[in-house]
Amino acid sequence: MKIDENLPGSVADLFEEAGIDAETVLSEGMGGASDESLAEASRREDRVLVSLDTDFSNIRRYPPAESPGYIVLRPETQDIRSVLQLIDRLIPEVQESFGSGSLWIVEPERIRIREQS
Repeated sequence: MKIDENLPGSVADLFEEAGIDAETVLSEGMGGASDESLAEASRREDRVLVSLDTDFSNIRRYPPAESPGYIVLRPETQDIRSVLQLIDRLIPEVQESFGSGSLWIVEPERIRIREQS
């Protein structure tokens, strides 16, 4: 996983604790990078990009099939508690069924999935 800079660093820790390799955009020196640069780095590193940025849910601009995938978080509010609750709910789902080239939009009550086509 590549954790966008708009998420707390502890998100990477939660993935790591679950046995899922995760790096933050900031730890890789990519703070302030454009969305295009992040998408390209994720492809190059074969990492799923996890972000609050809804631009990554635009499948024409960022086709999930041409990447390891995208996970876009849509909490009710963007406070740390709400974000971490979504991550806690997300991790078991990712471990069970995330497929390369997928787009997941994670909301408090559901996960919308667009599989590679």
